Amino acid sequence: MYMSMQDVLEQIRSLLKKKKRGRISAISREIPQEVLKKQNSKQENEAQSSTGQRAQGQGSEARNSLGQKFGGQSIGVQNTEGHSAVAPETVEQSLARQEQIKADQSEESNTAARSEGQNTETRSTRQNIETRSAGRSAESNTAAHREGQNTAEHSAEGQSGIERAKDNMTEYRGGNVMRVIPVYNMMVLPHSYIYFQVQSFKNIAGQEIRQDDHVLLAVLKEDSFNTKDLRKEEFHSVAVEGSVTEISGDGYVVVRTGQRVKILELAQKEGEPLLLETAPLSDIEDLDREDSERKLKEIKAELKTLVDRFRAGSIMQTMIDQYGSIQEVACILSPWLSLKNEERYQVLKEDRLSVRTKMLEQILYEYVEVTKVTSDARNQQQEDYQKLYKEQALQKQIDYLQKELDEMHPEKVSDLRKLELKIEESGMNEIAKKEASKILNRLKNEGTNGQEAGMLYDYMDFVTGLSWKKEEQKSIDLDEAEKILSEDHFGLKKVKERMIQQIAVMNLKKQQSGSILLFVGAPGTGKTSIGKSIAKALGRKYVRVSLGGVRDEADIRGHRRTYLGAMPGRIMDGIHKAGVSNPVMVLDEVDKLSSSYNGDPAAALLEVLDPEQNNTFTDHYMNVPYDLSDVLFICTANTTDSIPAPLLNRMEVIQYQGYTPREKFEIGKRHLMKKALKNVGLQPENVELSDEALESIISDYTREGGVRGLKKRLDTLCRIAAVHLVRGKGEKITVGKEDLQEYLDMNPLHHRAVEEKGRAGVVTGLAWTAVGGEILFIETLATKGEGKLTITGQLGNVMKESAQIAISLVKSMFPEKASFFKENDLHIHVPDGATPKDGPSAGVTLTVALSSLVTGQAVCPQIAMTGEVSLEGKVNPIGGLPEKLMAAERAGVKTVLIPKANVDDLRDVPEEVKDKLEIRPVENVDEALEICGIEKGEEVSTENKSEE
Repeated sequence: MYMSMQDVLEQIRSLLKKKKRGRISAISREIPQEVLKKQNSKQENEAQSSTGQRAQGQGSEARNSLGQKFGGQSIGVQNTEGHSAVAPETVEQSLARQEQIKADQSEESNTAARSEGQNTETRSTRQNIETRSAGRSAESNTAAHREGQNTAEHSAEGQSGIERAKDNMTEYRGGNVMRVIPVYNMMVLPHSYIYFQVQSFKNIAGQEIRQDDHVLLAVLKEDSFNTKDLRKEEFHSVAVEGSVTEISGDGYVVVRTGQRVKILELAQKEGEPLLLETAPLSDIEDLDREDSERKLKEIKAELKTLVDRFRAGSIMQTMIDQYGSIQEVACILSPWLSLKNEERYQVLKEDRLSVRTKMLEQILYEYVEVTKVTSDARNQQQEDYQKLYKEQALQKQIDYLQKELDEMHPEKVSDLRKLELKIEESGMNEIAKKEASKILNRLKNEGTNGQEAGMLYDYMDFVTGLSWKKEEQKSIDLDEAEKILSEDHFGLKKVKERMIQQIAVMNLKKQQSGSILLFVGAPGTGKTSIGKSIAKALGRKYVRVSLGGVRDEADIRGHRRTYLGAMPGRIMDGIHKAGVSNPVMVLDEVDKLSSSYNGDPAAALLEVLDPEQNNTFTDHYMNVPYDLSDVLFICTANTTDSIPAPLLNRMEVIQYQGYTPREKFEIGKRHLMKKALKNVGLQPENVELSDEALESIISDYTREGGVRGLKKRLDTLCRIAAVHLVRGKGEKITVGKEDLQEYLDMNPLHHRAVEEKGRAGVVTGLAWTAVGGEILFIETLATKGEGKLTITGQLGNVMKESAQIAISLVKSMFPEKASFFKENDLHIHVPDGATPKDGPSAGVTLTVALSSLVTGQAVCPQIAMTGEVSLEGKVNPIGGLPEKLMAAERAGVKTVLIPKANVDDLRDVPEEVKDKLEIRPVENVDEALEICGIEKGEEVSTENKSEE
């Protein structure tokens, strides 16, 4: 990689801005103008004085020379603006620095060389004069006297400026103006060039920078200091003097360093001037000149070889040729050297030039080797990037040309190309996109005639056919949604209210939320069909997945593609068919799931129906996660008994009560008859069904909690009307109550109804079934025997236990009838014998029936009862109360005894049913016997026994 000179300069600017390698800060600020005026005046007077004056004319030469040596003391003063400034101090210019000036300044160098001895003596004398010890030598007094004479020769204005400067100082001594610049992590060496950024240098050194300004570069120990409170302990003892030789138009300040000095005193407290005292340090010249030049040439050769790798190598080589010493090379390369601040200072601190040169030589060679390795790595990386960029550019061109061809000839687009476009446009997540791209590459490599081509193509077709993008949540009008729900379904108040709540929450949150709904009820009550209405109200697609009889976990999660004929699960298949990511999915008959050696599908549904987990549902066939959180799942079941508890816990159960005859009548007239006519192609005027006939169909030709049987009967009537119309027997058929048996070709169903007259030992009970409520008769019979008990009617274990409890309870209530139980065998039967029966709700009925049998007192058949009993004679609550009460009303029951704890369930019972029944809550068996008219002695009542 080649770099231009401008690039090199930009890197230098960047490094100086970031200050990663070095940091510069200012201790001294703007210098008072009065002091500067005094110094200029003094130098002019000295220039006009006799030739015997020492250091004559050297003030102006110091401002124009490229290198100077400085020494002595400088005491800081405070300017009028409150900035910390440096007071002037005596400076003896050294000609040793002038030996490094270029060839075109040889005349000045020769002049400086001739006066070197005198200046050296003068500098030594001045340093001794400015020693801070209590007792000064005679030479110091002589120097002070000489300086006083020079001062006396100044003009009145100069004298006034000096006096004003003295007023601002605690102590004043002569010298040159000097700025103290702290540096950190910067290579600072004598007789070298150091570069600073102009703006940064202005900020730290003062408001204005002028050429020939003198500076002291002091090395900090830590990368932090307080300009208002400086201590000598914050700096290393060795520093370097220098002067500003150039302020370039490119934004850089060039400082030419002079000799090393030792900081003897440096202190400043807040509000007080800066006190600085230094002493010169000489280098030990133990390095052979020829050896030094040879090492410099070798380092230059290495650097030239290094810069050949860059674009501006020839320009940089010219710059390298101008380096005059190894120290100058190290200072120039300081920003790029991987050295700590302490390591850089150790180089400056070293007095022997041979050791310092060896240290610098090791540092520079290390830098060259590291840079070579870094350059090689960067070049290799650049080559890799260029190849990558080239490949990307070519690929973009190919894609563009392919797109143009596809638009020109859509019929010629290959299946693989179509799949590739589908992947790009599908919006699938990164995992799915990565998997799809991998399968597509396999399909490309395998070819259309490959062994796995068919399976791979089916997978790609399925994955790309899914909707991966999030659907926008639309605001739904609650009134409109309620209207849609009521159009297709009559009743179902609780379900509709729950869906309106769901829609309201979705409108507020702008996302799918809430638990999974489970509709539980008898067949034909509208659990599945209301899912369509919900989807319509939400403006979503409707999908139904039947889970009845599913016994394989793979039906839910899908088959792995390692199997022949692998298919996705029913959940993802439903999403694929819907074509959207947020359908209303009805999982029908979840209570009909079964398990086998292939796994438990109910367990697989746990992840699907858990809102906290289904956002990353992974189908085995897809093998990538898919977000199901936007899907509204609605499950249906006839009962919750067969649903596993963990699965049931994830769903919100909404019970569907059986329809009342009045509700069935409205449903049949509003919905079912219209659908039946539409299915056979008839108009409403082709069939006239009287209200009496419809009521007769409901009461005499159907027996269910729902309306599925009613729908079948209406379909039969419409088909008969269609035959009548096609044969030309007329355009209209009238169906009355008397015509039902002929048209439906069936006898009316025999409903178990109550008898008008009761007999002892027979009591009417109430039961719940999957198709609704039903009444049943508990029959008891006593025969001569030895006290044996026989129970028939396919009763379950719970119901048999209820019979045992009833016998024990009756024996305790009628102790005088103990011989009756010893001398007679008891037979308990619950018709119909072919129907299995179980549950605890027949306890009170069995107790009353046995009491009637023992006492011989008959119970009115129009009194029905339900409730579980305990050995204490209490009547405990039961379930399915609305269905049982509707069955009692349908069978002609007038009075119903229910547990007192079930009174709150009456709010779910239709008003028309409660209006036709006398509902009497009971708390114990004694209350039930009293209502039924069975008398017994007070001394043996369960209530009195409990009191005793």
